[in-house]
Order: sequence, then structure tokens, then C-alpha cells
Amino acid sequence: MTIHKEGYTSLAITILFIFVLNALIQFYMPTAHTLKWIVYIFSGALFLIILQFFRSPFFDIETAENTILCPADGKVVVIEETEETEFLKEKRIQLSVFMSPVNVHVNRNPIAGVVSYFKYHKGKYLVAWHPKSSTENERTTIAIENSKGVTVLFRQIAGALARRIVWYVKEGDIVDQGQQFGFIKFGSRVDVFLPLGTKILVNIGDVVKGGRTVLAELVDPEPVKEAAKPDAIVVPESPVAPVEPAVLVEETPTMNSITPAPSLVVDRPEDAESPVAEEEATEKPAKKATAKKAKQADDAAEEADNE
Repeated sequence: MTIHKEGYTSLAITILFIFVLNALIQFYMPTAHTLKWIVYIFSGALFLIILQFFRSPFFDIETAENTILCPADGKVVVIEETEETEFLKEKRIQLSVFMSPVNVHVNRNPIAGVVSYFKYHKGKYLVAWHPKSSTENERTTIAIENSKGVTVLFRQIAGALARRIVWYVKEGDIVDQGQQFGFIKFGSRVDVFLPLGTKILVNIGDVVKGGRTVLAELVDPEPVKEAAKPDAIVVPESPVAPVEPAVLVEETPTMNSITPAPSLVVDRPEDAESPVAEEEATEKPAKKATAKKAKQADDAAEEADNE
């Protein structure tokens, strides 16, 4: 346990006041023993009250993404559904914790994430349990968005005695769950605004501890449903004519099929002569010579008959 840094000045002023008071009593009324004992008791009690008010205990903090840690020591005084009109502008579950002067007044982040909103409001100093203290008293409003996109908003609210609100965060900061985000001096209240559907784990009147008591459990947001895709248009295929089976025909082998002719590469097809044309050109002179000899023989026979 240590003394919070916000209490150094207050403790110094308290010690100075006690010293001056006791010095005056001792100097001006040295024989008033009863009064001196009353002043001693009062001085000790005042010092202990201020000391315990600014105490800052050490403890282990168990963190979880779906839990809401209590932001301060105190008592649960409000659990209700209400409209958050400053930043979220939607219905939320409001859970309020009242801190008396004897509670630890360190304020801690209920969730981890990014500070998406911060604003300080000057205002009145109504008692912390007054219904309008949440909107009319001096206060700060802080919203943190976690990695799943869930935003939790909470407020530090000054009370009739608590006229000094301290905060350590600003918009855009990345914060841890249970980490100190502020301090309120001498009695106050913290409101937490949770999404509808959050599972509340405490009741009105419960005594809670900041950074240790789990106030609620978040419900994972429903995934965004994709728009239904239209069914694909199926175009009917045109009927295919049946294919007749192929018929194999056996061919009688020929000379050309047995002895293939040599391949002939022709640059100019019009100048090339086929083998059949060459054969006919060779046979023509032979036929002419045979016909000539036959004619000569006929002429000789005719001359013999004439004689």
C-alpha cells in the first residue's frame, strides 16, 4: 500500500495545519490539559482520514476482453436502462457506483481499448446520489472501444464534497483494463453505460472493489449477415443429335498402298507432271511406229494382189 500522488499536497497541508494548531494550543493554553487531549485526538483522526483517503493499494488485476471491471471502490446504487444522450445517443444499461469518503478513490478503466471520446464538463455540486448529478454536476465523460468494436462509456461525477476531478487520459490513447485513468477527491460517483444485453453480475447495494470486482460480462456482437446472392440463372442446353457409331471398311490393298510413291515437293504445281502423264508420253512413239509398220505391210500386200 502506498499514498497516491494526488494526496501529496493534501497530506502536506494537513500536517502543517495539525502542527500549527497544536503549537497554538501549547503556547497559549499550556495548562488546558483536557483541551490539549481533545486537539491531539482530533489531529490524529484527521491525519488518518486523509491518509486512508489517498491510499493506493497494490493487487493483481485479472483481465479478460469480455468482462467489465469495476472502475472504483464503493456501493452499487443504480442499475437501470436509460438513454445516453451525450456521445452514444442510444439506449444503454447504466450502472452507478457511489464512493464514500472512506473508500479508495482511484478510478480504473473497466475495459481495454482505444479512448474514442473524452470531454470535461463544468457543473454543479449536487450530492452524488442525486438523480441529476449525472448530467448537471462537474464531470468527465470517457468512452473506450475494445478490439471487437464494443464501446463502453463511463463518467467521473463530482459530489458535494468532491470538488476536484483528475484524469490521465485523452482521446486517441490506448489503455489497458484496470489501468488508472483518474482520481476524484473526497466522495464521488462513477457511472458506467453498458450495451443492452450485457450480463450484469452485481445487484443494487453490493459493495464492490475497483479493479477487482467484475460488474458484467459483454455479449459478443452478432456478425453482419451478408446479403443473399441471387440464384444463378441456368440456361438449358440444346439437345445434341445422337452420334451414329463409326463403321470400319476394309480396303483391298493396291500397289500404291503396298509400295508408296516417293514424295514429291513441288514449288510450282502447274509445272509438275504426274507419273501417269510421263508414262503416256513414252507409250505414244511406240504405238506410232507399230502403226506405221502395219500400214507398210498392208500396202505391200495390196501391191501383190494387183499384180
